[in-house]
Amino acid sequence: MDVHSFKLEMQEELDNILRYWIDYTQDSHGGFEGRIDNENSVYAEAPKGSVLNARILWTYSAAYNATGNDEYLKIADKAYHYISEFFIDKKFDGVYWSVNYKGEPLDTKKQVYAIAFVLYAFCEYYKSANNEETKTTSIRFYHLIEKHSYDKLTGGYFEAFSRNWTALEDLRLSAKDANEKKTMNTHLHILEAYTNLYRIWPSQELAYQLRELVNIFLRHIINPVTAHLDLFFDENWNVKGNTISYGHDIEASWLLLETAEALMDEELIARCKLVSVKMANAVVEGLDSDGGLWYEYEPSNHHLVKQKHWWPQAEAMVGFVNAWQVSQNDKFLKYAFQNWYFIKRYILNKQDGEWFWGINEDYSVMKGEDKVGIWKCPYHNSRACLEIIKRLEAKKTNQKTINQNINN
Repeated sequence: MDVHSFKLEMQEELDNILRYWIDYTQDSHGGFEGRIDNENSVYAEAPKGSVLNARILWTYSAAYNATGNDEYLKIADKAYHYISEFFIDKKFDGVYWSVNYKGEPLDTKKQVYAIAFVLYAFCEYYKSANNEETKTTSIRFYHLIEKHSYDKLTGGYFEAFSRNWTALEDLRLSAKDANEKKTMNTHLHILEAYTNLYRIWPSQELAYQLRELVNIFLRHIINPVTAHLDLFFDENWNVKGNTISYGHDIEASWLLLETAEALMDEELIARCKLVSVKMANAVVEGLDSDGGLWYEYEPSNHHLVKQKHWWPQAEAMVGFVNAWQVSQNDKFLKYAFQNWYFIKRYILNKQDGEWFWGINEDYSVMKGEDKVGIWKCPYHNSRACLEIIKRLEAKKTNQKTINQNINN
């Protein structure tokens, strides 16, 4: 494989992903199905998640912004209006975690992660539709997060609140997460959301918060010894647990640099370039010989979770392309190619469309997982395609030299 064919295959796969969600996920209630399984069986009364709907909005807005395809803008319009009507809390502001299939509030807690994703998606939609109300709402959500979630004592952001913004006992984003006041995951996606907001609202106060967020990763979240991310913290940034999430490691490696570049801060860019390559090198230990990226590792008991989920593969392609562009070391491009080979062979659902949730150690498809659901969205895989297409179009390379090095 060479860079040109890689880009062409990313364009083809992007079309496949977007077509699946257009053809199979629109429902009769004016929104999108809450759950579809691997065989494309629809669970018509499944809850609808704010994260799923925000990621649909971001995906089709970003696809329209990249291609100008009006069909994508229509889906983005639909997602925007559904979120605005059913997910935004008209009384206490913010967004519900979930609604039922009729659009009625279900889980009304204010998970900051979810609000950040809606903010992220609204900013992308603003670039598509130039809807001033969308920009106004995005800025309002930024101030909402800063008002309720920002920790003025030690920095960073608290996880979750009740519907009316009071304290909660259970702050967890999902059942598998530790119940801690601060997490890497929420900070990563606040960073991503604020970076997208900065592109449409480059205010001085937002630039300050973005720099602080990057520095929080550099000071507290990226482990200085291992170059992996620590995942859970108390309010004083004491680390809780030592699980390694390879997918988040490689995702953060390129998102941090993206933020520094958006700020056009040369010192911060230089620091993030160094750390992005260190993190990519650390993730290499999670690669299997087939090119796939394992899910998680527990150093305390030397336990490797021998599953390969769809989203770490998507992030691996982008992160390794980013590391290649930063370092000019062709080994990273080779990792990206090998990961794409793995995805094509094992993760693409060639019969029913989209990507499987993941596979087990014996290459069997993981059972009981969603193809569409609260967490299974078109965001990671479509974003990987969009990001790689953009990067390879912008990158001026000596193709002959790259091909020789990759094939050696």
